[in-house]
Amino acid sequence: MAVLHRGLRLGMALLASVTAPACGPETPAGTAPEVSEWELEAAHPPLPPLNREALRQAIAGLPNAEVSGALVRVSGADGRWLGTSGVADLRTGAPVPADARFRIGSMTKTFTATVVLQLAAEGRVDLDRPVQDALPRLLPAGVYAPITVRQLLNHTHGLPGVPVPQKDPDWFFQNRYRRFSPRELVALALPQGPRFAPGTRQEYGNIGYIVAGLLIEQVTGRPYGDAVRERILRPLHLRDTFVPGTDVTIPGRHARGYEEVAPEGTACLAGAITAGSRCLVDVTEASQSVPWAAGEMISTTEDLDRFLVALFQGRLLPRKQQEELFTVPDVPAAGGGSASYSAGLTRFDINGVTLWGKSGDRHGYNNGMGATRDLRRRLVFSVNTLHMGGAQPDIAARIISAALQGPSQP
Repeated sequence: MAVLHRGLRLGMALLASVTAPACGPETPAGTAPEVSEWELEAAHPPLPPLNREALRQAIAGLPNAEVSGALVRVSGADGRWLGTSGVADLRTGAPVPADARFRIGSMTKTFTATVVLQLAAEGRVDLDRPVQDALPRLLPAGVYAPITVRQLLNHTHGLPGVPVPQKDPDWFFQNRYRRFSPRELVALALPQGPRFAPGTRQEYGNIGYIVAGLLIEQVTGRPYGDAVRERILRPLHLRDTFVPGTDVTIPGRHARGYEEVAPEGTACLAGAITAGSRCLVDVTEASQSVPWAAGEMISTTEDLDRFLVALFQGRLLPRKQQEELFTVPDVPAAGGGSASYSAGLTRFDINGVTLWGKSGDRHGYNNGMGATRDLRRRLVFSVNTLHMGGAQPDIAARIISAALQGPSQP
């Protein structure tokens, strides 16, 4: 998954018409509760005031060659801002709804990690015990060393990735409705052998959270999605957040996702949208069984903001387990540098400000959520990308920068 602050080059305009950003009220109804004053007065690096104009400019000019629409929510001690830009449907030109649901991708991992940590708080899971104790027939003995539950959650397990090219357009269009079982995905991965000894490096991927989902099911005796609904979604009244399971659709109001394909390719058939020499195929409906407990969920910016507030305030986890969210292991990253992932979150250091959050990516959707630990500044966004499997689009970097940028100097 691309790091939140990575940028790309700007694209040429996709369509001649442009939908200007639509900005909501400064204090929209139904927003998440704020943190207490004593929390805000704690010693933290100063944050610049909220720059609403910078946020408006960050999402202006959509659709373009990379993105068809965008949705941004910024909240915190300096107020709130909600903005949309671009179109939700390229056929009708309908604007992106402010309450649009979207595929959150790997932000699902934060929900899965929270359930595992809740089970740990209840004494039903031991973070320091090998996952092989609970799932003895899942990982071949003699091939895979003991892997603790904590190592599953912070990506230091050393398990190989699932060899399914889910973000390759050719593979996607042939398999978009195919269903994989979690154990089938693990079985496909394991013959590759371990990547490294558990606990010695950090390498991001989905496999650890697929195993974590199986662990939840083993411990609770029920589908992992039931645990997410009963332990998080219902208590927090996250009515627009879903674990879709076999449903390939996005229910309710949402912006559609598209993929640009070669005009002469087999994917550019009847039903595709053409814009000049471009061919755009709707990829909104697809099976989410490959990422499963690592990336299948659907939500909204309001629900995700509410979830972050509850999670950071300790309303979902006791203090001991909550600290796992903010503890990055002291090991090198597999691709160089130092580790940045904790149990369910990622630490981002941007312009002297530390955000804790998660990015997510699915076909047609690229998203992020993050907050300072004291919740003084929170950001949730979703952009509708037109090229699956690539690095994060340039607009994402502009959104993040604008969320942390103070008022322009005269």
